[in-house]
Amino acid sequence: MIQIEIDGKEISVEKGTSVIEAAAQAGTFIPHFCYHKKLSIAANCRMCLVEVEKNPKPVPACATPAADGMKVHTESELTKSAQKGVMEFLLLNHPLDCPICDQGGECQLQDLAVGYGRSHSRFKEEKNVVPPKDMGPLVAAIEMSRCIHCTRCIRFTEEIAGYQEIGMINRGEHSEIVPFIDKVVNSEISGNVIDLCPVGALTSKPFRYNARTWELSRRKSISAHDSLGSNLEVQVKDKTVRRVLPRENEAINECWLSDKDRFAYEGLNHDERVYHPMIQQDNRWFTVDWMTALRYVEKGLLGVTEEHGKDSIGIWANNNNTLEELYLLKKLAKNFGVEYIDTHLRVQDRTINKIKEGALWLGQSINEFLESDVIFIIGSYLRQDQPLLTARIRQAVNKGTRLVVLQASKEELHMPEAIQEIVSPNDWLDFLNKINSGENEELSALLKEGGKVSIVLGEEAQLHQDFALLYQAAQELASSVSGKVGIFPNSANAVGADMLGLIADDSKSIVEMINNPKKAVILANVEPDLDTYHNKKALEALSQADTVIALTPYASEAIKEYADVILPIATFTETPGSFVNMDGTLQSFYSTSPVLAYTKPMWKVVRVMGNLLGLDGFEFQTSQEVLAEAVSHSDMHSLNSKIKIDDSLKNSARKTNGFVRVGGISLYNTDAIVRRADSLQQTVQAQVPSLAINSKMIQELGLSEDDTVLATQADGDCLELSVHLDDSLPDYVVHLPAHQSNQYLGALMSEIVLKRG
Repeated sequence: MIQIEIDGKEISVEKGTSVIEAAAQAGTFIPHFCYHKKLSIAANCRMCLVEVEKNPKPVPACATPAADGMKVHTESELTKSAQKGVMEFLLLNHPLDCPICDQGGECQLQDLAVGYGRSHSRFKEEKNVVPPKDMGPLVAAIEMSRCIHCTRCIRFTEEIAGYQEIGMINRGEHSEIVPFIDKVVNSEISGNVIDLCPVGALTSKPFRYNARTWELSRRKSISAHDSLGSNLEVQVKDKTVRRVLPRENEAINECWLSDKDRFAYEGLNHDERVYHPMIQQDNRWFTVDWMTALRYVEKGLLGVTEEHGKDSIGIWANNNNTLEELYLLKKLAKNFGVEYIDTHLRVQDRTINKIKEGALWLGQSINEFLESDVIFIIGSYLRQDQPLLTARIRQAVNKGTRLVVLQASKEELHMPEAIQEIVSPNDWLDFLNKINSGENEELSALLKEGGKVSIVLGEEAQLHQDFALLYQAAQELASSVSGKVGIFPNSANAVGADMLGLIADDSKSIVEMINNPKKAVILANVEPDLDTYHNKKALEALSQADTVIALTPYASEAIKEYADVILPIATFTETPGSFVNMDGTLQSFYSTSPVLAYTKPMWKVVRVMGNLLGLDGFEFQTSQEVLAEAVSHSDMHSLNSKIKIDDSLKNSARKTNGFVRVGGISLYNTDAIVRRADSLQQTVQAQVPSLAINSKMIQELGLSEDDTVLATQADGDCLELSVHLDDSLPDYVVHLPAHQSNQYLGALMSEIVLKRG
């Protein structure tokens, strides 16, 4: 530690601390623009100039390391004169269009100009005008004359996002911030440059001219779009969500947000939102009151029970639902005598339920995971499955963590040091066993000599037909190197659902309910054509039901075709609730906006259904009461990433004949809200994917690149798709992510048959 004096106040700081950081620790604010605690030092705005004794000139506080005995003056005449001079230069070409600027009211330049600017300008010449730039559907770069060249956006894309998509051209007063030629900003975390911009040069395109900052109420919430559990600030005007910003949490999302979390709010008020209960009769939908709809549900469930028994009822629940909603659904099922209830609707292999000893999770805190010496990830498209966590992994790799990723196709991670092992899913199990036995000498040595090792199974590993065997092999490998094993859960509350015991085994799972259709099905915030492992078979199963009850915020075409009654429920922004994220952190939130029209929070709807069915234990008045009972219930599973090793399972390994389909779930196809966010659906990640195979397979099929091919899967439709060449793919592996355009093709990680079109 060293001693430094700031404005007469002595403090102790670690060696290497900059003057601006030392001042912050002392509670002293030094004005700045280019400095940001998560980015490298640029020292190009010069707004943080301060006087340091024995220095003839002011020095930039961000780029000056604190020295033992240093005396800094942030309020001296020399400091103030230097900072006012810098401010005058910054304002020379600034358009001063604050009244129409989206940044007005939260502009760093505007705020600092009040304290450090002049009351008038000495500049009489014509101001420099910078043309607008196209940065894509999310980031507006229209008024680039406002840019002060702090370069935060450039440094973010290079250092955090991993790939420099923004740069600076020209010199001096002709300098301009631009995306690369003929390019837009395509990063999955690009929206963070909006927060970083200290002026109104880069703003949110979907939010543009939508509201003024002082018109917005600010409320805390938690992301419902992936398992990281990012902390949000939801901003509301006129009872409508207008903007979502990150809320700082160093243990989870730091100060960043993925574009999915930032812009998905556009889907909240989509045209398919349903605002009143509805009943279908004679192929026509009628709006009814809540009691009529609920009595219809009661009659339908009791009628099916009387005629077919309670084993003819199934509940399909989305694991994006809150812990409170899932607990009440489980209680409703248990008290009514329904055994068929499942939440992990895309997972086919349920063998792991027989051997796991608790709820599967990351196995450690996120920060502990990122402090690993070696991270081995099995079966994950990182930027697609965990966009923001991938950026944090990238920072860990830059600091020395070794990253190994076992994938079915190569992903551009923007981590040159990462080891990417591209292997067919049919051979993943053998690959892991060879590392454990030492046959793969390189990786075996890396894991055994690397220090702290973390092994994680991603979403594709969980979709694998032999997920249990993969997890077992990963655990054996982790045990041999004294490492930790865990998973990347596939949704906001997948861990919470597992803790509630809502991952059904083979005999009660979604697979069983699809193969042997039920007479009554409750869809709890599920879009059956997009949220299940096999969309077409799911719809065929629903078509055989006597009654389908849809608790949903959206009346999609599939819901209207297959449901008999629609109960309109609130989205996560309109209801209080709780999620359990990947590292087991329970995060509760309040509603951030009022429910729309006659919609209701799902927990209230399920509670009333319990009352109407005459069930005990449905007298809750608040969601907090539901949560208290849920977390204290004897059935609640603890977090435990361990499984019981069962050697007999090794004889049940399954391999796909012919081609196997990989690709995971498209980034912006993960849940109902995201699918309806218009700006996200305009991004490159949301476009219709082509079918990719390697050149050897193209020749084997007698095709050329850009030819069309007929693709079919078991019990699915035959689709005509364009062929794309990707020589990073192994033989007999087809890359085709699950997307709205190919929803009726069939299941991921299963056989796909290709024929020349």
